[in-house]
Amino acid sequence: MKEPCSISDHQQQVYQQASRFLSTVDADWQQHIAKVGECQLELKPVQQPYEALIRAIAHQQLHGKAAQAILNRLLQLYSGCFPSANQLLQVDPQLIRACGFSARKLDSIVGIAQAQLQGEIPDFETAQQMDSEQLIEQLTQLKGVGRWTVEMLLIFNLGRLDVWPVDDYAVQQGYRRLKKLEQPLGKKGLRAVGEQLAPYQSVAAWYLWRLMD
Repeated sequence: MKEPCSISDHQQQVYQQASRFLSTVDADWQQHIAKVGECQLELKPVQQPYEALIRAIAHQQLHGKAAQAILNRLLQLYSGCFPSANQLLQVDPQLIRACGFSARKLDSIVGIAQAQLQGEIPDFETAQQMDSEQLIEQLTQLKGVGRWTVEMLLIFNLGRLDVWPVDDYAVQQGYRRLKKLEQPLGKKGLRAVGEQLAPYQSVAAWYLWRLMD
């Protein structure tokens, strides 16, 4: 089941600018970007933050294909449509668990649905007006929602270009491969690297993910 995605002409122009900028960081970045080609970071702006958070929870610590298979099974419970918060809370939790979610992820999903009904999760338009760190601070108050989860929302849902997910395993390992390091850098080291990649850290993360495909 293919998720909606979009790369507009404007986004493609921005990605081209980002690729040119990142290619100037050093020879490793230049060679890798030349090999991969243009950035194809696909946004999903049709998703509300509530949905984007649940999808990000599904992807926590899983390969993308495995996470998508779990989400597809969840959607099958609702005739192929993403469930509203009410619909999620009305179904037997064990049916959701049977889709492949761990007990911990199930608790997080239930908590997100409850927060949605209580008005604790902003809609897309409101989220667009919020600063990235402000949104991270607000949403990480929710059970099971950490910084990485909100960063995925910022990158894929809101299209923020300068998000550097140092907790992301593929970013850590991708950078290790890019620089041919024996061990991945720690978070402090990656944050320092990110300063060189601003204001296109999200695009840089996308290129590092390609090293893990």
